[in-house]
Amino acid sequence: MTVPSSVYVPYDHANPATAAVGTVTDEWVTTPDGRRRHFRLYVPSGVAVGGENVPLLVALHGGLGSSEQFAANSGFDELAESNGFIVVYPDGIRAIPERPGLQTWNGGYCCGPAADRNVDDVAYVRFLLDLLATRFDVDSGRVFAAGHSNGAIMAYRLACELSDRIVAIGVQAGSLGIDICQPMEPVSVLHIHGLADTNHPIDGGRGTGVSGVEFRSGRDAVKAMSVKFDCSADPIERTMTSNDDVENLLWSGCEKGSRIELVTVAGASHAWMGHRAATSGSAALVGEPYMDFDASRAIWSFLNSLSANGG
Repeated sequence: MTVPSSVYVPYDHANPATAAVGTVTDEWVTTPDGRRRHFRLYVPSGVAVGGENVPLLVALHGGLGSSEQFAANSGFDELAESNGFIVVYPDGIRAIPERPGLQTWNGGYCCGPAADRNVDDVAYVRFLLDLLATRFDVDSGRVFAAGHSNGAIMAYRLACELSDRIVAIGVQAGSLGIDICQPMEPVSVLHIHGLADTNHPIDGGRGTGVSGVEFRSGRDAVKAMSVKFDCSADPIERTMTSNDDVENLLWSGCEKGSRIELVTVAGASHAWMGHRAATSGSAALVGEPYMDFDASRAIWSFLNSLSANGG
């Protein structure tokens, strides 16, 4: 059951993207498990080393993606520049050791070598958060994660297992990859999913992508989080006045002011919405993007609204 509809305004807490004129660094680190891991960091021009009370976004690429690919595909650098947040793009574990640029995350049941080897990617993200906290005055109340596909599944895992650090996640085309989710604190969730996504169908099932994964349901993930955080049983149904393809379900009344939202987009494929693929190879994997909804700006608006509203 849903509550009668109201209006969904997806971008009201996010400034439009501007040219990314900040600083990009690529770094290799040795993690506590002894692995050499890579990450890409974008610091907007208005934020200096040691800058005060800065929001931080952890942006997780999809399966067979990379930090460089997701930065180019998502446009989070440009949003970071106009909205004043730092964005770190970690890299997963290489699917083929000698081939950079094809990485996966251990989100639980998915995906690839990272899951098969039971790589502790949660510990890796915690390590990065600790590292960045030594360089910047990161606002601990505004540490967020975003992810696409396998990266979305990984973001859900962070919500379950790193809730003492991650306060909210915004994802596209994911699901809950672990059977036991016991967060220490409530985590707000924005889940975006295209109804024409066959790589990771919203209701679960075998994807048409090269991985051939039997995916879990995205709808079930959202519902599970709403129950876990004791949200209202019946979500409010909201629509965009300018786009009939977009529908939003909002679960409110959750613990400690957290929120759970599901955005579905009719006609949208697996590709990151509102942004062209970084390469022709990426486009071949995920299809053509739906360009009338900007997933990146909607995600940042949601995350930023939690600060604005005290949630």
